[in-house]
Amino acid sequence: MMSVLLTKTYDFSGDAWDLCARFRDEPHLFCLESGRYSLIGFAPFEVFQGKGRDTLRALKDRYSSYRGQGRQTVTPFAGGIVGYLGYDYGLYQEKIKPRAKDDLKLPDAVFGFYDRVLTVDHHTRKLHVTSSGWPEKNKASREKRAAARLEEIERALKRGTQYLIPDELSIVSPFKSNFTKDEYLATVRKVLDHIAAGDIYQLNLSQRFTYDMAGESVDPLEIYRVLRQLSPVSSGGYFDAGALKLISNSPEMFLRLRDGKVQTRPMKGTRPRGLGLSEDRRLREEILHSPKDRAELLMITDLVRNDLGKVCAYGSVRVRQMRAIEEYRYVFQATSWVEGVLKKDKDCFDLMEACFPGGS
Repeated sequence: MMSVLLTKTYDFSGDAWDLCARFRDEPHLFCLESGRYSLIGFAPFEVFQGKGRDTLRALKDRYSSYRGQGRQTVTPFAGGIVGYLGYDYGLYQEKIKPRAKDDLKLPDAVFGFYDRVLTVDHHTRKLHVTSSGWPEKNKASREKRAAARLEEIERALKRGTQYLIPDELSIVSPFKSNFTKDEYLATVRKVLDHIAAGDIYQLNLSQRFTYDMAGESVDPLEIYRVLRQLSPVSSGGYFDAGALKLISNSPEMFLRLRDGKVQTRPMKGTRPRGLGLSEDRRLREEILHSPKDRAELLMITDLVRNDLGKVCAYGSVRVRQMRAIEEYRYVFQATSWVEGVLKKDKDCFDLMEACFPGGS
């Protein structure tokens, strides 16, 4: 497909969340944030939902029908697919029969196909609005659609927003776990027995916390605003998947693929920040000298190195950094950095198949 990409650039010194608020009523709104960029999109021209073993393959087939030739842009993402892949999808990769009850009945994947993206560059204080003209097939039609989509944004920016930020986000009802305390402790004992027997090395024992929002005016997008304000990290995001809204706030990078080079940065080992410099130093040293944290990160680093080896060129996978201590507002995190070069006959979907779910 012939590549088309139109861009308009504006001066922008505000908060990217103001743009989210401005377009909050648009379908399938997303906001992906890093230290430098905030990416915002909405109203995709197509929405993909999948469940089962062939989900990623079906998504790849749909994406391939729209994908055009690559073009250099001033932004890290100028349009494409944004969505989620559910953790349970990993069961199909390992051919494990699911034992947990599928009580939520959620799709394994929901992805929007976005032909238009707003990018806030916090370093240059610029707003770049790009449109590819998807899903039109010929170049003239794509250019026409791209221009029209940019004009829609320009009109919306001139209108401004009437959204008022609440004084306080109040949570009234209690959170509920799907474990009682006794059930949880009993399960921990079972896990320890399996580790002692050599059945497993480690198990991530998770519990689901639920909160009933019925009758309350708590907006999921408002929750994301408060979360990013309280704990700014290197990777945050919001995605409106229809009936499901996803909110993410994590310092960890699962996978990055750029120009054929793959990076993953697993984390294992966490300590809170101290009240002063001396306590910070003590807690930092505590992570560095913890046998448990060292063993966990070493195990996970070896696991992701093995995963990358499935799809990367022979000899290209290496641990670039082992056990670096990264500082965030509230925590220290022990992090490794593993990289490789993707094989010529592999793509991002093959990479995801090989590495999903993330080891850490």
